[in-house]
Amino acid sequence: MRHGFVKAAAVTGDLKVADCIYNTAQICACIREAAGAGAKLIVFPELCITGYTCGDLFWQERLLTSAKQELHQILFTSREADALIFVGLPWEKDNKLYNVAAVMSRGRLLGLVPKHFLPNYGEFYEMRHFEPGERKVEWVEFEGTPVPFGMNLLFCCKEMEGLTVAAEICEDLWAPNPPGTEHAMAGATVLVNLSASNESIGKSNYRELLVKSQSARLVCGYIYAGAGDGESTTDLVFSGHNLIAENGVLLEQSPRFTNGILYSEIDIHRLRAERRRLTTFHSIRKDGYEKIPFHLEPEETSLTRSFSPTPFVPAGKDEMAKRCDEILKIQALGLKKRLQHTGCRSIVIGISGGLDSTLALLVSVMAADMLGTERKSVLCVTMPGFGTTDRTYANACELAKKLGAELRTIRIEEAVRVHFRDIGQDSRIHDVTYENSQARERTQILMDLANQTGGLVVGTGDLSELALGWATYNGDHMSMYAVNASIPKTLVRHLVRYYADTCADRTLAKVLADILDTPVSPELLPPKDGTISQRTEDLVGPYELHDFFLYHMLRLGEEPSKVYRLAVRAFSDYGAQTILDWMKVFYRRFFAQQFKRSCLPDGPKVGSVAVSPRGDLRMPSDACVKIWMLELEQLTPC
Repeated sequence: MRHGFVKAAAVTGDLKVADCIYNTAQICACIREAAGAGAKLIVFPELCITGYTCGDLFWQERLLTSAKQELHQILFTSREADALIFVGLPWEKDNKLYNVAAVMSRGRLLGLVPKHFLPNYGEFYEMRHFEPGERKVEWVEFEGTPVPFGMNLLFCCKEMEGLTVAAEICEDLWAPNPPGTEHAMAGATVLVNLSASNESIGKSNYRELLVKSQSARLVCGYIYAGAGDGESTTDLVFSGHNLIAENGVLLEQSPRFTNGILYSEIDIHRLRAERRRLTTFHSIRKDGYEKIPFHLEPEETSLTRSFSPTPFVPAGKDEMAKRCDEILKIQALGLKKRLQHTGCRSIVIGISGGLDSTLALLVSVMAADMLGTERKSVLCVTMPGFGTTDRTYANACELAKKLGAELRTIRIEEAVRVHFRDIGQDSRIHDVTYENSQARERTQILMDLANQTGGLVVGTGDLSELALGWATYNGDHMSMYAVNASIPKTLVRHLVRYYADTCADRTLAKVLADILDTPVSPELLPPKDGTISQRTEDLVGPYELHDFFLYHMLRLGEEPSKVYRLAVRAFSDYGAQTILDWMKVFYRRFFAQQFKRSCLPDGPKVGSVAVSPRGDLRMPSDACVKIWMLELEQLTPC
């Protein structure tokens, strides 16, 4: 439960129709197994004590009595389980039957939640046997103890703030206005669904879509337990399709047509952070809701779910291609609009033979194509300096030529030496002044060329560099439109590779491949033996780590200890101490370098993380990093 993780289990046990004794034995065995595996939320299918397909046997007094008797046995078993448990059964109230979820914990029946939307179409005829449940909470007796009965029940964990659970039953999810909507707005962060949804062709895809979309719209965890093998096959087949989702992401789903237990961990802290961030997620007054407390023993939740080491990069070849195409179009359309509005006649861009300037150039020629102007209107300026290598210079020149842009080479060494003489800088001292003077000279050249040509300077810096402040203030930090400003370094590489794979030009693809193979470097220090001597990732750390830190810290608001825990799980190639060391670098730089982000030029937002001072990140430039660093200092590499 540390860091907000709670283990959930969706259970489909073996079943015999109308054999409550057998079914209860299976339910109890599954409770023991799931609780033994650390599950704190255990959800069974709809009417699992009797079976969903009992038909008119639901009118039999013997079946109803047996179900209640066996509920007592399940409650007895639950005494040893540190969990909140949901099981389904028919319940008689005021001479009418209701399809309910019995909610229990530690031997106590905490509540009975009735199903509201009863399907009475096609193969379903639930209104033949059951009454629709009502939101209003009333009280019924079970073995001499009053129990709340109604849809508006919220089960709140006393030991874990934010863990509030509510229930839907099968068709409730499929309705136009699911009860879970108001449950979530009243505070539920996890919805459970006890279901008996039969299988038919294509239905599983729709079921998955419903679960994911419900968890996304309501910013919640969703546990769906479906009836399976054992239900009557007189007319229908049930597949035991279980799903666990979180905020639109399917964490796990079971293979269909098998019974068993599905596990995953729901991140309550992430859900709460997302709800805090979204101003359109409004809470409602909790009038009419009954809040039922339950208790869990605080303990470490063993994680089984995976965490992508590249959260900005989609998985799967097809999804990657689709995403890359979309991103390039967003970047190019943003630049196209800016060119149209300003009436600029040219695009001026500094190219180095590195990844970032390559991506910016690809976007620039796409924008020129969209405008219907010649690619010669894109002025590529390569400005060799003290650290430029033959490899990067040659790649920059060849890239510009292959793309049909205008190419100009302006060497900066002499201009920088004059500047050194003017300010009294010893050119033998390779300090920050030595490096930044070159970056600022290049920016001056680009800005003046833009004035000469009636053009607009396109920035090349990416999101990862901006997060770390790895940019020269008023040097490569500045431009007239920054097309890469919300593209993290790990994604830049995939965008360039996608362009290479789809450009249908073997020579161009070869140049792009060599650029992809070139170490990331600002090339501001003299090369050694003709090769790059200054490797960015040796100085500030691996970008794949920093992009992971950035996503989890900025997008999800996670505390350093949690980010570290997830990073250790996501990256098997780095030692725990190495990850912790680079995390400290990330946090120090992120806070110290905000002043550079506070005055960023315009640029198109592409993903869910951006650092524009006009958009996603309204952060003071002099915020203190102390409390974040204190937590990092207390961590012991695991």
